[in-house]
Amino acid sequence: MESISAALLDSEGKVITANAQQAFPLLVATILPAGIRGLVVAGLLAALMSSLAGVFNASSTLFTMDFYSKFNPNASERSLVRIGRIATAVMVVIGLLWIPVIQGSRGLYDYLQSVQGYLAPPIFVVFFFGVFMKRLNAKGCLAALGIGFAMGLFRLAIDTPVALMEGFAYEEGSFFWVVNNIFFQYYSLLIFIVCSIVMVGVSYATEAPSYERISGLTFGTMTAEHRAENKASYTKGDVFWSAVVILLIILAYLYFTG
Repeated sequence: MESISAALLDSEGKVITANAQQAFPLLVATILPAGIRGLVVAGLLAALMSSLAGVFNASSTLFTMDFYSKFNPNASERSLVRIGRIATAVMVVIGLLWIPVIQGSRGLYDYLQSVQGYLAPPIFVVFFFGVFMKRLNAKGCLAALGIGFAMGLFRLAIDTPVALMEGFAYEEGSFFWVVNNIFFQYYSLLIFIVCSIVMVGVSYATEAPSYERISGLTFGTMTAEHRAENKASYTKGDVFWSAVVILLIILAYLYFTG
């Protein structure tokens, strides 16, 4: 326990934020007995390999079916499988080359959260607003996705040199320095706001979508039959237990706010 305290706390007994992510591996390495420790590590490795396999499979399928097959529509099944394998190998190499960037960040968890925070907002905007606003169209969605993706890549491009090169820093007060020092959740909120404005603005500036084609896909285009079918899909018990889960989540957030 003394080694854990020394690694996570400073001389004044305050938590060192940069080292806080070491709490779980330190507990596994120092507290758990040898047999249980091996099971925990094996479980973590199995989960990691499963996640990586899913990511590589989805990415290779996306590249092969959405890009390669469009440029080469007459490609055989054998050719598609070969291109998928090559795409997977390329992504593995890129992932290995990206490890120094992750090591130079403030920890794996923080890095994963920041990357998701940069790339997820435009996707959320398209799905969330698309469900509730029937006037939005494909052009608005594509514009929001493009702008959001560009903003996320821009932030990653700004952050990468700082994480990759030790001692590298932007000139204090410069535009790049300001962007690099914005907390990633605030930057995610900025992407969300910009994408929302772009999506609504472009949609209303262009033609309205065909409401017959999106019937039942948004709340605004639901028919009486759709509403009856939706209402019959859940019971009062489902509503009650859903409310209990939401309440427990809120209580947990309130309790752990410090």
